[in-house]
Amino acid sequence: MTDSLFIGGADADGSGTPNTAQELLLKVANRHGLVAGATGTGKTVTLQILAQGFSDAGVPVFCADVKGDLSGICVPGSADHKLHDKLVARANLIGLEDYGYGAAPTIFWDVFGENGHPIRATISEMGPLLLSRLMGLTDAQEGVLNIAFEYADDNGLLLLDLKDLRKLLVHLSQKEVRDEISQEYGNVAAASLGAVQRNLLMLEREGAEHFFGEPALQLEDLMRTTQDGRGYVNVLDATKLINSPKLYSTFLLWLLSELFERLPEVGDPDKPRLVFFFDEAHLLFNDAPPALMQKIEQVVRLIRSKGVGVFFVTQNPRDLPENVLAQLGNRLQHALRAYTPAERKGVRAAAQSFRENPAFDTEEVITQLGTGEALVSTLNTKSAPSVVQRTMIRPPASRLGPATPAERAIVQKASPFAGKYEEVIDRESAYEILEEKEAEAAEQAEKLAAKEEKAKAALEKKKSRTKSTRSRRQTPLEAAGKQAARTATREFTRYILRGILGGMKR
Repeated sequence: MTDSLFIGGADADGSGTPNTAQELLLKVANRHGLVAGATGTGKTVTLQILAQGFSDAGVPVFCADVKGDLSGICVPGSADHKLHDKLVARANLIGLEDYGYGAAPTIFWDVFGENGHPIRATISEMGPLLLSRLMGLTDAQEGVLNIAFEYADDNGLLLLDLKDLRKLLVHLSQKEVRDEISQEYGNVAAASLGAVQRNLLMLEREGAEHFFGEPALQLEDLMRTTQDGRGYVNVLDATKLINSPKLYSTFLLWLLSELFERLPEVGDPDKPRLVFFFDEAHLLFNDAPPALMQKIEQVVRLIRSKGVGVFFVTQNPRDLPENVLAQLGNRLQHALRAYTPAERKGVRAAAQSFRENPAFDTEEVITQLGTGEALVSTLNTKSAPSVVQRTMIRPPASRLGPATPAERAIVQKASPFAGKYEEVIDRESAYEILEEKEAEAAEQAEKLAAKEEKAKAALEKKKSRTKSTRSRRQTPLEAAGKQAARTATREFTRYILRGILGGMKR
């Protein structure tokens, strides 16, 4: 195993040949890095080279495959490839004598479980802060979500998947419950609670239900090495996930935060324990609230001591906040375009971030770099940035371009985690507990209703008997009426009889 990664060759002595090796020391790789450049300038290939280099050095890697072409890292390059001759010529030009083809040990992951092992996290692990970021909540709505989490903790309600959180919010929306928690935890406005529920529904429509649940990802599974000492390259298939940028960025930040919280302090090891590559890094910072920005900066600043290196891959260094950019000691800058005043300003800012090389104008060279060329400045043994060098990046050993579905299937079948994460586990949590309580409450209510109905029936029966007794007793008015009727009947009868008898006498 080596103590550095060969990046490419630079013409540092002015000979006209890029024969001066540019290397990235493993000892300072945990001080993070940046790979930047316009579309089509070779960023993804550089990412692939660095990932495989770390793997060969025994360092596990996690990277996101946004376009699908990074999957080729699991397949060795071939002499039949259309660029074979150019790749070999480049290797010879920069003095890469032992250049050959080979694949990196690869494990595919996919939040949706379609093109890799499913990656899941529980609602509790994500926490209210990142969930609020994911749902784009206001401060008031985030406060309600914090109260919901606190209420769940105090009442032993596990929040594992989306249906747990959804059920909890429905439970809190009941007036008597809402009034109770408002007194104990703070005001819970019905409008804010309803807004959280609506945002949760939108989150479900983005496919977040695939991400939340069990079995949750075990972080140590991202830090595996092969029997021959190489680090696994964990490739997250983000071709579909990138269409949900909030979910994509929040997931990556959650993963980094979990590593930060769980890994022990190791100082500055001889090589990183894990290297992260954030492709399309600008998505991590777009529209991020101040609280989240502080979290990102904290993690990036402090995770170095956990032995984790973070490399951001983006189009322009200006996509990253200054506080984050200042933490990135190893930099590879591919070509930038300067067609507009804003772009020229970006080029100037990128040039000024390098340690100046008196041999050339950095700002001018950035716009002249060809595909596969980059300005490179890495940290030396004293953690000081080296003088920037115009560097021809080495050719990759693995395939340029995506792996076929059949090739991915073979890799997936041989994975050490085959079958571990595929089947969903749904154990008792907040949803089941609240459902049971509601069922018990409904049963008790039904019994109470039956008792009330029985009591009501008994009362009605008693009233009926009382009414019947009363109906057999005559009031004075009723008696007078009946007496008058009887008198009238007798008089009428006598009249008829007199008539009949009188007729008989005649």
